Amino acid sequence: MAQGATSVIGCDEVGRGPLAGPVVAGLVVWDPSIESWPEGLYDSKAITEKRRGPVATAVREVFPHHALGEASAAEVDAEGINNALGIAVVRGLLTLATRGVAIGHSVLLLDGSVDYVTKHLPHRLRVVTREKADRDCVSVAAASVVAKVYRDEHMVSLAKQYPEYGFESHKGYGSASHKDAIRRHGLTPEHRPSWIRL
Repeated sequence: MAQGATSVIGCDEVGRGPLAGPVVAGLVVWDPSIESWPEGLYDSKAITEKRRGPVATAVREVFPHHALGEASAAEVDAEGINNALGIAVVRGLLTLATRGVAIGHSVLLLDGSVDYVTKHLPHRLRVVTREKADRDCVSVAAASVVAKVYRDEHMVSLAKQYPEYGFESHKGYGSASHKDAIRRHGLTPEHRPSWIRL
């Protein structure tokens, strides 16, 4: 804020490591008018699955500007994970822009140490990386929760389409049961073929 930014867009991704499903970027806008946030808000991996849904609902109420961007399993497979992440974030930023967020006057705060976004940006935007931002930056923690809840719900919906794979339990990650299902039934369009090592 001292350097002239009007808001911080916290960003975190979910789905970097699974064998199936999209990678999802959550984006949550914080500005100085937001002085409080939901109790229990933290890195989504540290919140129980039961608590995540209510926290995500509260986040969407407290932070009026939020968005999701995603890249499909096919895009992850074709572009590589970092490029797919950048594509997903840009899609989320475009959604925020259509909702009236002044993207150019904001700072994009990424969890981690790698800037996978800048080379995909259609317009200049300051990007800051910070390790463990999902634990100590409220906007990034909020982004991690909404992205995690959305992706988990998406994988549960895919389980209805592909009941043999157990997506509702492992969410696309490489569990023993998931790998066994791949051996027995082959790959779906939701899998990332180049990631599969059985």
